[in-house]
Amino acid sequence: MAGLKHIDEYRDRRLVGNLTKKIGSELTRPWTIMEICGGQTHAIMKYSLLDLLPLEITMIHGPGCPVCVTSVELIEKAIVLARQENTILASFGDMLRVPGSTSDLLSTKAKGGNVRMVYSPLDAVRMAMEHPVKRVVFFAVGFETTAPAVALAVKQAAIRKLENFSVLVAHVLVPPAMKALLAAPENRIDGFLAAGHVCTVMGYEEYLPMAEEYKIPIVVTGFEPVDILLGILRTVQMLEKGRHGVENAYSRCVKKEGNAPARELLGEVFETCDRTWRGIGHIPGSGYRLRDKYRRFDAEHVFDLGGIKAEEPVQCISGEILTGIKKPTECPAYGKLCNPEKPLGAPMVSSEGACAAYYKYGK
Repeated sequence: MAGLKHIDEYRDRRLVGNLTKKIGSELTRPWTIMEICGGQTHAIMKYSLLDLLPLEITMIHGPGCPVCVTSVELIEKAIVLARQENTILASFGDMLRVPGSTSDLLSTKAKGGNVRMVYSPLDAVRMAMEHPVKRVVFFAVGFETTAPAVALAVKQAAIRKLENFSVLVAHVLVPPAMKALLAAPENRIDGFLAAGHVCTVMGYEEYLPMAEEYKIPIVVTGFEPVDILLGILRTVQMLEKGRHGVENAYSRCVKKEGNAPARELLGEVFETCDRTWRGIGHIPGSGYRLRDKYRRFDAEHVFDLGGIKAEEPVQCISGEILTGIKKPTECPAYGKLCNPEKPLGAPMVSSEGACAAYYKYGK
C-alpha cells in the first residue's frame, strides 16, 4: 500500500475487489467489527462497502461523531449564550441544526439570537478583536482532532489580552469511550477500526494497554474505501490468528507518537475531565476542560450557566445507535418522525451521524 499517493487510487475498484476477496479468503467464522469514526461510517455507506463485504463480517457503528455526542445540556447552554445581550455565539456549521431539548441554534438565530457560523476557532478570535464591545463565545466541539486549533485560539486570545473572548468547551476523547463500550454488559465487539484523524494528532500508544486489557485487535484506519477494507482485513487476520494488539493501517498519516507539537499544545491549554455523552451518559476522563491558567476564557466560568438541565427526546434512541446496539433503520422514528429536515436527534443531522449516512446513502 506504500506506493499509493493519490486519492483516486484509494477508491480503485480493482483494489477494492482484491481486498474484499482477500477478506473472504481469511474467514473461518463470523466477526463483529466496530468503526469508531463517523467519517468512516459515511464512507462505508457511500461506497456500499456493507454490500461488498462477506456476510460473516458484521460492521457496527460507534459513537465517532463529536457533534452527535455533545450533551443536550451543553447545547442548551449554547442557546442561552446566543440569546444574551451583546453576545455572539460562534460555532461550526454542523452544530447549528443539532436539536437541544426544545430548540436548536439555527432556530435561535432566526428568532434574533446572534449566532455566527465559522470555519476555524481563530475566526472567533478575529471576531472578538473586530467587535470589542461584544462578548464572543466559541462553541468548541470535536474530538482530539479539532482541539489543537481551539487550544491555539485560546493562546492567541491570552497573548492579545482579549477580555471579550471565551470558549464553551465540549471536546470529547475517543479512547475512554472505546473502553466504556468494551466494559459494557452488552458488548459484542470483536475488533475496532480506530479513527485515523484522531491518531494523526494523538498517535496510538494509548490504545496499547486497552488492547492488552481486553485482548482485542485495534487497527488504525483511514477514510477511503481501500483504507477501510485494508483496516478490516488486518483486523480479520488478527482475529483469525487469535492475536490482539494495535496495528497501523494508516501509516501515510499516523505515527505511533502522533504529532508532538499538537500534543504539547493540548497539554498546556487543556486537562482531562469527566464528560456526559449524549445518549450514552457519563464517561470518566472523556473530555477536555481549560486549565486554571486559562480559566478566564471558560464560558461556563465567565457566564452564569448553572442550573441548566435538559432531557433527550423520548422517541430518540441515539444512545443505542451510537453504541452499536441498533442500526438506524431499527429506530421506529427513522425516516418518519425523524429525518434530516426535522431531526429528533443529532445522528440524523450531523454530517458524520450514522442516521444521516443511512438516510443519504441507504437503499
